[in-house]
Formats: sequence, C-alpha cells, structure tokens
Amino acid sequence: MSSTGTDGAIVRVSGVHKFFRRGSERVDVLNGLTLEVPEGEFLGLMGPSGSGKTTLLNLIAGLDTPSEGDIWVGGRLISNMSEAQLARWRTRHIGFIFQFYHLLPVLSAYENVELPLLLLGLSASQRRKQVLTALELVGLSDRLRHRPGQLSGGQQQRVGIARAIVTDPTLIVADEPTGDLDARSAEEILNLLCEIRQTLQKTILLVTHDPRAAARAHRILHLDKGLLVEQTPSSRVAP
Repeated sequence: MSSTGTDGAIVRVSGVHKFFRRGSERVDVLNGLTLEVPEGEFLGLMGPSGSGKTTLLNLIAGLDTPSEGDIWVGGRLISNMSEAQLARWRTRHIGFIFQFYHLLPVLSAYENVELPLLLLGLSASQRRKQVLTALELVGLSDRLRHRPGQLSGGQQQRVGIARAIVTDPTLIVADEPTGDLDARSAEEILNLLCEIRQTLQKTILLVTHDPRAAARAHRILHLDKGLLVEQTPSSRVAP
C-alpha cells in the first residue's frame, strides 16, 4: 500500500461494513465491501431500493462514517475524521448533485452556485470568477439572475451541477440526477455530465435506477444485499 492508502485510486473503500440498530436487532446494510475508483472514472451504482447504494455514496462523500473499515478519498483517510473535520473536507472536496436540485428558491442561479464558495474564505472577485465560469460551463450564462422558479427542471439541474463543480472538487457524487426530469432533459444532463468529466477530468459517482443513465458510465456496479457485483455496460454512449 502506498503512503496515501489509495494505491493510485482516487477512492478506495476497504472492508467496509455499515449496520444500524433497530431496537435489539442489528441491520446490516454493507457487508465487508471493497472498491477502488481510478481518477477520472465515471462509475455507475445500481441496485434495488434498500440495497445500500445511497449508503455507500454517503460514506464516500463523508456524509456518514462506516461501522468498520477504511475509506480513502484523494489520499485522505476520511473514515477516521470527526464530524467537524468531515464538514470542512466535504466543502472543499465533494460536489453534490441531487435528484430534486436542493436550490434555495429565494436566491438567483448565481447566488445558489456561489453558496459553497462562501465557506472557503475567497474574495468577492474570486467568487465571481468561479461562479461565472461554472455557469458558463453548464450553458446558463444568460440565466444567472433567474430564481429557480423561473427555470425549467433541466435548467435547475444545470444550476445544481454548476454548484457542484464551482469549488473544483476532488469528486462529484450524483444521486439520481435525472430522476425528476423528462427524457429529453435527462439526456441533456447526462451529456453535460460526460462533457464535464472529460473537460475538467473529474471523477463521477452516479447512483441511478435508470439503465440509460448507467449506460453512460465507464463501469457499472450493482449492489445487492450489501455486496457489489460488477457489470460491463452492454450499451454505453461514449463520454
């Protein structure tokens, strides 16, 4: 093992268990899971409800900690961090994309994208440069003063993607990013994610129920009863 504990992978999950207590009963969600994700990979995670895919995503993103095992991201052992350390680490290193966008309705597109930068101590001019760059990358330079209610679902998700990339994160995690969109908007968002991965050389972890979304990934992993099974996409659109 290298000194970073990643063996060259940007994400390394080693022997991870996650369980919860329901009264006196122990409920196992992940069972000794091991995973490596190379830098720049677009990884799709699929599985039935309750299979543990969102739990795994939350562990890798530092929103939760494993019951047992180690998780390394970008050379940092995050599974041993305190909640305060994880909060600071997430702000800088993780870009989140959600199914229902999670935009603040009273803020403009510009202000929603700027929010993560307010925690990083940047100057107003630095923030403005990064926000405008992110909005240009997602094709919304002409909508920066619009509030979410003035935007379509696809445009709102583009704002969400701009917010995810504005801090130049180590890792982008996307939880059902096309789940609330019509087929055309979903296709546009998937195209955009592939473009961002290629242009910015970002690593993307995608949780989805949609085989069309998963087909965009370099690799698909299925979670079933807390275990991973790898599947090569049978019909993938080249990123």
